[in-house]
Amino acid sequence: MADTTAIESISLDPSRRARLAEFWYYFSENRGAVIGLWIFVALVVIALLAPLIAPHLPYAQYRDATLLPPFWQDGGRAAFPLGTDAVGRDMLSRLLFGARYSLFIGVFVTTIALVGGIIIGVIAGYFGGWIDTVIMRVMDVILAFPSLLLALVLVAVLGPGLTNAMIAIALVLQPHFVRLTRAAVMSEKGREYVTAARVAGAGPLRLMFRTILPNCMAPLIVQATLSFSNAILDAAALGFLGMGAQPPTPEWGTMLAEAREFILRAWWVVTFPGLAILITVLAINLMGDGLRDALDPKLKRS
Repeated sequence: MADTTAIESISLDPSRRARLAEFWYYFSENRGAVIGLWIFVALVVIALLAPLIAPHLPYAQYRDATLLPPFWQDGGRAAFPLGTDAVGRDMLSRLLFGARYSLFIGVFVTTIALVGGIIIGVIAGYFGGWIDTVIMRVMDVILAFPSLLLALVLVAVLGPGLTNAMIAIALVLQPHFVRLTRAAVMSEKGREYVTAARVAGAGPLRLMFRTILPNCMAPLIVQATLSFSNAILDAAALGFLGMGAQPPTPEWGTMLAEAREFILRAWWVVTFPGLAILITVLAINLMGDGLRDALDPKLKRS
């Protein structure tokens, strides 16, 4: 009986419902954000169901069907709706499986950069002094380099491969989270609720991660969304340069790299992976704009 009452009280919490309703109201006011959300949901569904909806295996080669055009062009076949590449692999199947790689890259890179950035930023903002100075100077050095160039150097040191590329991109994106977290913690740590928690006996760890951090999450959520799209773009760029996912992995940037020499006589092998990257990154950026509108109190008041 007690468990049932607790569940009902949680499900009927009016303040929680009001916050969710307010969030959705401001988010839905941005039509582009809603469109981006639906496109992103569709991409997630496609990535999860890729083995079921793909007409062929992404690595299967059909030697009698190399560089076939899409089915609506002369010479195309219905069995290969978006054509085939230079070794006879189905473009549609590789694009569908490529969505899995791109979304996994975005989740992995954003999670590593967010968690690491929060920990370092909270420490820098809470303690200040020489700790803050050392941490922020290191972050400034990282930010002084172009992100893609620095990621390329790190991958060259670690070795080509998708895992090393994701680690390099996460390290490159981390300073943005560190700076945001530090600024938010410094503005919050002097407030009355933090002083009250300190007087009540809360230790530094509890003050940093249980008292202050939850009130700093709004800008970090927005930054995580934008970093998600940057991670996909940087991974595609590294794959295009041969330093990311290696062939025959059906990653969109690697697909572009493999298709470079056929750009003039087989437009579909470069157009469709490029469109997939464009649509995915655009949808995530539109979602980020909507999250900023919904989570920023200044924009709400305006």
